[in-house]
Amino acid sequence: MIPVLRQPEPTSFDRLVRRKGLAHLNKRGFPLNEPLPANAKIEPYWRDCLSDLHQKYGGVCAYLGVFFERIMGGGSVDHFIAKSANAGLAYEWDNYRLACSTMNSRKREYSDVLDPFSIEPECFRLELCTGRIYPNPDLPAADIRSIYQTIKRLGLDDPQCREMRTRLYQEYLEHSLPPDYLKMKSPFIWQEANRQGLL
Repeated sequence: MIPVLRQPEPTSFDRLVRRKGLAHLNKRGFPLNEPLPANAKIEPYWRDCLSDLHQKYGGVCAYLGVFFERIMGGGSVDHFIAKSANAGLAYEWDNYRLACSTMNSRKREYSDVLDPFSIEPECFRLELCTGRIYPNPDLPAADIRSIYQTIKRLGLDDPQCREMRTRLYQEYLEHSLPPDYLKMKSPFIWQEANRQGLL
């Protein structure tokens, strides 16, 4: 996981998502700055901006730091502040994080995950030969605890994530791929390989 630079909303967002969403909430009588009522279902207008979200963020999952193809249907809009916690933010571009469906399903409505928009560089470290992810040991203890909680909540260090990171780095080495290709496929792996002087 690495810092993600917040991107400006598309010109069509207000028309396609925000205005429709706020009108829908108003019609249902849901206050904008309050949690949604239990089990309330609202219209998923945010899906209409998923292609824009994918394009603006280079197709890279905000949590895994790995590129995925839009055509494969594995992408989703993560509401960083959950819809259930704040109804009005359900239709706000700045509350959206591009996430693969696995990470989105693991994050769910939890609020103990670090925000890719606000983390500092090099909070997360990577052991390239094993794919193990861990906190930067030089950080304060409270930050380390928050990073461990994010890793645990999202399963960022599970066997599948480790295998994926190891495989991507090995492919880069074995096929003598250019560093820019690694940066496009996984900016997190690229950052760590660069930090470790291995590019």
